[in-house]
Amino acid sequence: MKKLIRPTYPLEFSIGLLMLIFFIALLLSLQVFDTPFHSLNNRPDVYFGMFLVSLAVVIMTIIMWEEFLFPVKAKEIPFGLVFRNKRKKLKSQVLIYCAIPAIFIYVFLEYEINVFRFVLWAAVCIIPPIVEKFISGINNYNDFLVLTDHKIEYKNNAKEGNFDVNKIVQICIVKDAQGFLKNLQLLFKNTTTVTIALDEMELSAFYDAIYSFIVSHYKDFYTETAETE
Repeated sequence: MKKLIRPTYPLEFSIGLLMLIFFIALLLSLQVFDTPFHSLNNRPDVYFGMFLVSLAVVIMTIIMWEEFLFPVKAKEIPFGLVFRNKRKKLKSQVLIYCAIPAIFIYVFLEYEINVFRFVLWAAVCIIPPIVEKFISGINNYNDFLVLTDHKIEYKNNAKEGNFDVNKIVQICIVKDAQGFLKNLQLLFKNTTTVTIALDEMELSAFYDAIYSFIVSHYKDFYTETAETE
């Protein structure tokens, strides 16, 4: 099952985007409450309710946009590099996600609400993260790629492997039509072939590092090819 890969943005841009989403949600969240705009001064507690609903929207966003809280990181290890996401990413996301239904239960119990709009907002915040996980694959939270002088190891959803470099006769770097890394094709002495789909592993920020390592450490048996549109 192929993952949904979202682009990685600079931290300042990401924070600004989340703030924009929060303030837009804050302006619209009054729809949830059975309180007219002109009566807000008589019901200042509704402002806190609007804040909570807007917070739920932001939480939903950062769960689906998981690269914000859980970016893939590169780490030097003896004789190589490892690219890995946070091991407990899924558990952390579940704990964060639990705040969303908790917020809507609190709002439902403490405020006079417009039932139809409340259900609509709750559904928009609660359902998409669950659907996204099923679409992108529930087992992709511990994916990684290891490149060393002695082995190549990876896990991509249900696909995984640990290969001795001495048994590899060729490493082919496959680029897409735009020139970005797409796959690594490993050809072994026994003529078997394994394809590592880099474009499914949230590694776009490290394509240059991966390419440089392969070129410098596997220079005697690497090749390159490009897909055409």
